[in-house]
Amino acid sequence: MEGPTGVVFPKTDAGRSTSAFGRAVVADALRAADPVGARSAEHETNWRHGYLGHFRRLVEAGLLSRDAAVAIARDGLASLHRRMTVVRDDGTEIGLDQLFTTPGGDAPLDTATVTGTGDPDRELTLPYRGRRLRGDELLRRLDAWVTAGVVEPSCAEAVRAVAANPDWLDLRDQRVVVLGGGAEMGPLPSVLRWGGDVVAVDLPRPEIWRRLLQTAHRYGGRLHVPVPAGTDDAALAEHAGADLLHRLPQVADWLLGVDGRLVLGNYVYADGATNVRVATAVDALTRHLQERRDDVALAFLATPTDVFAVPGDAVRHAERGYAARGVLRRSLRVASGGRLLHRNYPPDADPGINDSLVPQQGPNYALAKRLQRWRATVARDAGATVSFKVAPPTRTRSVLRNRALAAAYAGAHRFGIEVFEPATSNTLMAALLVHDLRTGAPAQPHPWQDEAYGAAHGGLWRVPYAPRSALGLAVLLGLGGART
Repeated sequence: MEGPTGVVFPKTDAGRSTSAFGRAVVADALRAADPVGARSAEHETNWRHGYLGHFRRLVEAGLLSRDAAVAIARDGLASLHRRMTVVRDDGTEIGLDQLFTTPGGDAPLDTATVTGTGDPDRELTLPYRGRRLRGDELLRRLDAWVTAGVVEPSCAEAVRAVAANPDWLDLRDQRVVVLGGGAEMGPLPSVLRWGGDVVAVDLPRPEIWRRLLQTAHRYGGRLHVPVPAGTDDAALAEHAGADLLHRLPQVADWLLGVDGRLVLGNYVYADGATNVRVATAVDALTRHLQERRDDVALAFLATPTDVFAVPGDAVRHAERGYAARGVLRRSLRVASGGRLLHRNYPPDADPGINDSLVPQQGPNYALAKRLQRWRATVARDAGATVSFKVAPPTRTRSVLRNRALAAAYAGAHRFGIEVFEPATSNTLMAALLVHDLRTGAPAQPHPWQDEAYGAAHGGLWRVPYAPRSALGLAVLLGLGGART
């Protein structure tokens, strides 16, 4: 059969248009809270470049009240589920809401368990610039990050609490489901290092599973993986895995059978429009599991290159830096005709709006990440345990494939942005996940404060300049450094 199968965008007169879909979902999300913003999104004629302002408006409209923020999240998710469809292997097309009620022909998955041979690590340590920080050295690094504005103070406080309570690292009482098990930013290596149980889901690609199985053997935890019935241990890497995009009911049935409290961690990523399709599949899976189990906690990593409301303390930090760079800033702004180095926030904004969207990442990436934020908001409002954390800029493979973004990251330190290595990021974020699972994370009055709590944004929230107004300079400086 020609064309895509699995979870797909809805068919229109113009085909399966990702731009039309993005406009419609954003408009639906805004309709109740901001009717003018909804009409503006609907009438956007250049979504590929014009999406930036509409995604910012989703955050601004939600600041009106807690109810407005929850309504935007709820209505955005409802639009997504109403519009997306599923093309089955035989070519028939059904609504996304029919996916789990329409009989399918996939055989049930079995579980293979790999028990590691290492001793569980019962101390929080952090790989950083070729060393492994522990004890006082770790605490000093956290203090340095707070002083430099690289992480929020609440992030450092949470990691300090985990370091002071090493028994929290023992996650054998949880089943940490890592959707996107091979993701560089996921917690799989850390949870296995600490002796916990990881339930990993990723595509049935032997190169992924060979790496994950090596990690599992090296550490002290247990790795549970989906396999076809009758799979021999010797052929585990060749047959392990499950396809969330095309075999979602099969994965859902397998996870429903997992014993123990589920921590459903969403770490999936795909290029381009496929990212929205996979994000939608994971959200449908999330809703399905929540409807059938009352023990499901959720975990998300937010990209720092998005729009967030930030505390007044972050605004004041940025303003101090802006005032201190007066001569350089004025010279560059004059030379660029006013295009470069705008201030990050209006003076005394509380909260401020940090707009770190990167045009090169595109509207599909922005929508896929926003769906996760909406699910976190709705689930938290319904009383579920949710760990939602803003992760730092990180030199992952997917970032480095984008030449402009890779160059910007290479030059970012000139503006006070710290770009992390994957091992540092995934360990830091795993520690924050442990904190949230053990403490529940403090309840905040508004969803924007839930999102800001424990953020490790790499400095984007506290630098003097609006990130996009410095992006071009960062790219040039990064390219120059690479040539040198």
